Amino acid sequence: MEKKKFRISTSYFTLLAISIFAYGCSASDPEPENEEELITTVNVTFTNSLDANDIVVASFEDIDGPGGDDGIATHPTLSANTTYNVTVEFLNESVTPTDDITVEVEEEGDEHQVFFVTSSGLNFEHAYLDEDTNGNPIGLNNTVVIGGESTGTMEVVLVHQPNKSNSGVSDGDITNAGGDEDVHVSFDVIIQ
Repeated sequence: MEKKKFRISTSYFTLLAISIFAYGCSASDPEPENEEELITTVNVTFTNSLDANDIVVASFEDIDGPGGDDGIATHPTLSANTTYNVTVEFLNESVTPTDDITVEVEEEGDEHQVFFVTSSGLNFEHAYLDEDTNGNPIGLNNTVVIGGESTGTMEVVLVHQPNKSNSGVSDGDITNAGGDEDVHVSFDVIIQ
């Protein structure tokens, strides 16, 4: 009799284990909320606010993504004492057709912010022109006031889930932003 009880218990636990395993592997498991996109190309377009024909594009392309061939950067030369309207575009050109990640960044604006980090001595003053549903900046549309002649670096950083209420973040200071970098590129800038 004791033997029979043991067999029933073993069968019961085996059935329970199979049920738990099957439930754990079911198709109804939630998918990751936001799968990270591959960004192969960053385009930063400077349009002179007084002359729409005066356009300068800084771009970075790394079609095979991180870890493969080095990316190729086109560095900008900007005019001194000029104000530019600046747009930023993020693309995945490793697929056909090209995937415009900019659309996703704009749609999820409350979860993204573009930062412009410039080296000291570069006469470059940035301000945001767009905002998310909470009134905080996104950074796809901007204005930049260029001062006198100078050279330096401009880093363009797309941060996912920054804390936009932290000190200075809404003004473009990345120091307290937190979050994760989706892309971080650097350009050598000449102002003449």
